[in-house]
Amino acid sequence: MGRVDGKVALITGAAQGLGLADAKVLAREGAKVVMTDIQDAAGEAAAAAIREAGGTASYAHQDVSSEASWQDMVRSIRDEHGRLDVLVNNAGFVQIGDPEQCTLESFQRHNRIMNEGVFLGCKYALPLMSESGGGSIINMSSTASHLGYPIFMAYSAAKGAVRSMSKAVAIHCQMNGYRIRVNSLHPGAIDTPMIDQTTSELGIENKEDLSPVVGLGAPEDVANVVLFLASDESRFVNGTEIIIDNALSIQ
Repeated sequence: MGRVDGKVALITGAAQGLGLADAKVLAREGAKVVMTDIQDAAGEAAAAAIREAGGTASYAHQDVSSEASWQDMVRSIRDEHGRLDVLVNNAGFVQIGDPEQCTLESFQRHNRIMNEGVFLGCKYALPLMSESGGGSIINMSSTASHLGYPIFMAYSAAKGAVRSMSKAVAIHCQMNGYRIRVNSLHPGAIDTPMIDQTTSELGIENKEDLSPVVGLGAPEDVANVVLFLASDESRFVNGTEIIIDNALSIQ
């Protein structure tokens, strides 16, 4: 216990799925967690449940594709906590569409949320994190950035951008002496509401059929790696990508 004791952590897309699992684990280990999402009722309830369990958590509405929203969020954290130690750029969604079926609007929306949203998060978090003495930025990508999934074309493109952007930000921080580590995570098939949505849209009755060989991971499998990267235990882990998929991507 206490692996991130006293750290202030901002997690986007934290009302459910991976973001919620991250919030629970970081709060359990002593972090002051700021949870954001656009699903306000679910987000408020999730933060309240963490507080009832003894953790420190708050919720705020945030559209990660909005520059003004990011400016307001970082300003609010500065005013309330005076520091930011951990940023988990987790917010995302998926809409099925192969290269011919995918609309321009869908492609642009994927990139606004998961590409531009991560860029804005890094851009506006860096000054406060640097003033705080450093920290850890954890950008949620996907094995879709490594593999060819035609039906997830727009999602894969956005997640691929996160993969390369994370490396660029890591080197930028190192060159400027910010003491901020930046890494990307690449989960495979994880049992989240996104998986439920995908199986429903594809007409698959049993969600385990999406990953019959390696199975489905649990959100906690990803959250435990987030905890490691958020903690000082990972002080020499920087600019890398960590795949969490039970060997799916190498089969």
